[in-house]
Amino acid sequence: MNPDRIQIAPSNTFTLSEGELIALQVQAAQALGVADVQFHDTLPDGRAAPKIAIIPAGTFEYGAAPEESAPDQERPRKAALIERSYAIGAYPVTTEEFEAYARATGWQPREELLWLSGGMPVINVRQSDALDYCAWLSAQTGQHYRLPTEQEWEYACRAGAATAYPHGARISPDEAAYNVRKELDATRPPSSQSMTSRMARCGVVETGKLRPNCWGLFDMPGNVWEFTASPWTRDHASQPDLPQPGRPQAVVTKGGSWFDGPEDCRAAARRRRLANELDINLGFRIAREV
Repeated sequence: MNPDRIQIAPSNTFTLSEGELIALQVQAAQALGVADVQFHDTLPDGRAAPKIAIIPAGTFEYGAAPEESAPDQERPRKAALIERSYAIGAYPVTTEEFEAYARATGWQPREELLWLSGGMPVINVRQSDALDYCAWLSAQTGQHYRLPTEQEWEYACRAGAATAYPHGARISPDEAAYNVRKELDATRPPSSQSMTSRMARCGVVETGKLRPNCWGLFDMPGNVWEFTASPWTRDHASQPDLPQPGRPQAVVTKGGSWFDGPEDCRAAARRRRLANELDINLGFRIAREV
């Protein structure tokens, strides 16, 4: 086994301590010649690209454990090998980060859809928009950015845990923000209502405000569902659904959202979305080859 490769056994307890996991992350970064486990590339105008974190190679089991109350689409639990270390966004891509791409390329959000600002996760973007953002970021930095696969996403989310959530069998108040959702005033147009109330209706919070997992990744459980690069499968034993002629590809999204309940924010939770789907609780997180 490679020295920077970890193994997560099927168990409802941690197999490695947080200190051991961080040490392996540091070891992987050193082996790759990266100065820190979290870093960012620089855009041509001198601004920082989104912060990313090194994830060491390893083996783990993905999908719901037998003791979890979970739908069939999250089963059976299967072993997976992450052959190479990679980097993944420390946060979901924010509106501010995506707007840098929009200004450079002329991309514009649809006027009738809700658009946030600043450090809020970007929403109402398609998977193709996320892929185009990754391609633009690659061209700007000379590095290979992409969307994570479903297995890469879940492996990074678990960060050494085989439990339902990164820190255990339950999600605690410092890891969740279910109380942010409120109803909009149906008698007033969205544009006339405060940004605070509109953000609350989405069930989103500013990225990086809640407890991270052991690898320093924020907002893996909750905030917004995140597109992956993986096509949808009915369960973990099925082949990917083939797109029908003239119909968009169904893809896997991970992470849940504060618009949903805690059961949808488990590490194993997955949802079928269409590649061209737009939603107020749907965004993405980047990955990068290292």
